[in-house]
Amino acid sequence: MKHEYATLSNGLQIPSLGLGTWLIDNKEVAGVVRKGVELGYRHIDTAEAYENEEGVGVGIAESGIAREDLFVTTKVAAEHKTYDQARDAIDKSLARLGLNYVDLLLIHCPQPWDKFRGAERFFDENINVWRAMEEAYKDGKVKAIGVANFLEADLDNLMAGSDIAPMVNQVLAHVGNMPFDLINYCNDHNIVVEGYSPMGHGEVLDNEAILSMAEKYGVTPAQLCITYDLQHGLVALPKARSTEHLRNNLDTWTEGFEISGEDMQFLDTLHLNEYGESAMWPCYRAND
Repeated sequence: MKHEYATLSNGLQIPSLGLGTWLIDNKEVAGVVRKGVELGYRHIDTAEAYENEEGVGVGIAESGIAREDLFVTTKVAAEHKTYDQARDAIDKSLARLGLNYVDLLLIHCPQPWDKFRGAERFFDENINVWRAMEEAYKDGKVKAIGVANFLEADLDNLMAGSDIAPMVNQVLAHVGNMPFDLINYCNDHNIVVEGYSPMGHGEVLDNEAILSMAEKYGVTPAQLCITYDLQHGLVALPKARSTEHLRNNLDTWTEGFEISGEDMQFLDTLHLNEYGESAMWPCYRAND
């Protein structure tokens, strides 16, 4: 079964599998992006906070693929919480990427990372950031705008205080830790959900249930995890460096297989939210 594209509320199509670039060094990422595009990736996900936008831009430029055939996402850093900061950040991201526009721009987090999931919600600040993003959208600097790591209340606030509703919400979503209520909320509001870390930053790949089911389908544990996200209607954003992993992840999108309804229900019952050393990162620590 193929899950090739999702359609945003403005009609823009987004490839349902993207190449995540978090924690890939700026000097290394150009080669990863170049190889990924050569293999067939058409969706590249980066962020100001990844500190690799420049390398991603080099990889895109060297790929030989027409700009309009690629879908490029970047994110306004979580610490930018004023209109001026956001407007400046957008222009700097475009300059680092060497692009005239990005296809999707996200607010990376509703709170600065050191206050992630704290009591302070930054409702007014996010509306100011969103205003700068709406202007960039209207000016053609971005083709779509959305958010990441937003909960229902954060989305409610943004939709109540803005002209354009978020088109995307990128969240942690993998076997054993799927935010079903949030996903349903987004679906009800025509917000496409992207799942980052579909393999739980690699921490779920050694789970016996996942290993056994992957063997049953004749696929890798990573391919099973990616397909799980896709079958739940999410855009999946696995990260990979090696050619082998890049190719295997992409095969899930280009060739595909179907997890049975019974097996999907079983995977839905798993609880896998212990991230080991990865729990140092706020996005995992809040779910540990």
